[in-house]
Amino acid sequence: MKLAILGGSFNPVHLGHLFLADAALSCLNYDRVVLVPAYRSPFKLQAEGMENSAGDRLEMLAAAVAGDPRLAIDDCEIRRGGISYTVDTLRDIITRYVPDEKPALIIGDDLASDFPKWHNSGEILEMADIIIGRRVNSCECQYPFPCTFIDNEVINISSHMVRRKITEKKNWRSLVPSAVRAVIEGKKLYGFRGGAEINKGCPLPLVLRVEEAAREALNTERFLHSRNTALLAFDMCRRFGIEAETGYLAGIAHDLGKQIDNKLMLKLAETDGMEISALEKKHPNLLHGRAGAVLLKERFNIHNDDVFEAVAFHTSGRENMGDLAKVIYIADKTEVSRNIDPAFRKMCYEEKELDSIFYAILNKTVNKLKSKNLDLSDETIRLLEKMKGKSSLTI
Repeated sequence: MKLAILGGSFNPVHLGHLFLADAALSCLNYDRVVLVPAYRSPFKLQAEGMENSAGDRLEMLAAAVAGDPRLAIDDCEIRRGGISYTVDTLRDIITRYVPDEKPALIIGDDLASDFPKWHNSGEILEMADIIIGRRVNSCECQYPFPCTFIDNEVINISSHMVRRKITEKKNWRSLVPSAVRAVIEGKKLYGFRGGAEINKGCPLPLVLRVEEAAREALNTERFLHSRNTALLAFDMCRRFGIEAETGYLAGIAHDLGKQIDNKLMLKLAETDGMEISALEKKHPNLLHGRAGAVLLKERFNIHNDDVFEAVAFHTSGRENMGDLAKVIYIADKTEVSRNIDPAFRKMCYEEKELDSIFYAILNKTVNKLKSKNLDLSDETIRLLEKMKGKSSLTI
């Protein structure tokens, strides 16, 4: 995975941010750009409402990147709190994402001249390649450190400009993605006054509708987990010859039923035609995958047995799981926000046999549950025994 990182306040995210990320992907052949919103930027110590707007800024970012597996969101700086220093973020992301090579750090030319003054800038240069995007200057400038320039046009948009235009009731809607506009209007952000008129009569594509539903149904942490799962599933499906878009759909939907009421969860699961075990009756939350699969069918008219299986059994697994279901099980347990040995995450990109990855993650999960004296389903135990014979790994 060839990775680039773009940090900022994203208050709000606008087309200039996405244009810069897209230029790095298109012009410099990066596989993914990780967008990292700051809790409090050292460059904007006087910015209004940065801490209080963290949830809103994450929601707008999630809306902006919906359906685009080239873009990821990482909330590590928000979770860390305080002033965000790039060197700390780089260490964290390199550890968790295990990129194939030195990642890139994208910075605008409006900040580049001061880069040597950044906190531990020398260490940053050791860890990352520097990419300069044009924000102010239409031509390349000289800087006293190694860097690569993106050949992008200057997009004269700033978050401050968007906020000011909203406050002053001037034309701002064309400066942000339509889904971000919907969040701003719906939540009355930045002093917006008026009714929301976004996308009336314009149905969204299926995967975007499912992603929007997940974003509305889940809290921020759970939604970011779902999207990270979708991204890893997308990558793994491409590796193992499975339709990547279907992997993304199953990944973004896998926790769709996670935060609904237990009674509703049980009621939904009862309609899928499968028996509810004694363990599931004792712990109804174990049914959230099955409930989510029913929601996909009832709310979105999705009729794909592979997707149903992947969503329904991403927690416990079951015998004779298909390849997509194995991918979602793996991605759910190993995506970048999970506290797991990065060696397991690296397997997802390097190990040649899907069953070997699946067995390694399944075995680790079972051992973790046993160490906590938690109950295991009969299906999980039978699955583990079966996978021992199919994997080439010795654990």
